[in-house]
Formats: sequence, structure tokens, C-alpha cells
Amino acid sequence: MFRLWAKKFKDNRMLDDITITDQSKEKNRTKKVFDSLDEVCYAFDLGRPIWLDKNIKEFKKMDKTRFDSDNFIEEIDFDYLEIHVIEEDEIWE
Repeated sequence: MFRLWAKKFKDNRMLDDITITDQSKEKNRTKKVFDSLDEVCYAFDLGRPIWLDKNIKEFKKMDKTRFDSDNFIEEIDFDYLEIHVIEEDEIWE
């Protein structure tokens, strides 16, 4: 099972969070991350954030990253959105 935890923060306080679960065996990890992020954006009524180089590096290294106002085209009413992969499918089956 694949699970992604997303949290919105403002002034170092968590405003909202959601956990997205994907049990699909057909999708690769990248597809699961992007599909889960789409679900998060839909649930929080947000536009899809833009992945900058810093986000890609953070995500590859730590399985989590933060999207702030630089990542969104529209204005946001929070400081940042953090996503974190908290559970992975078994690799090398």
C-alpha cells in the first residue's frame, strides 16, 4: 500500500491534513505521487503546485517536500503545503 500525508501550515501551526491511500499495483511510484497530489489539491481546493528543483531534490532525498507561494500560480492563504510519503509498496517483488 502507498500512503501520502499532506499538511497545510500557517504561522507554524497545522491548519489541515489529509492522508491519501493508493493500493494500485499497476502504477509506478511517480504516478502514485502525482495522482495523490492531485487528490490533495482537489480536497484542499488548490491549483496543482509547480515542482521546482529544490522540491525534486528534497523529495528524492527525504520522501517529503514543501510547496510555498513560489510553487503556486494563484495566491494561497497558508504558508506552505507539505507532502510526505509515509508508506511505500514493497519494492523488488
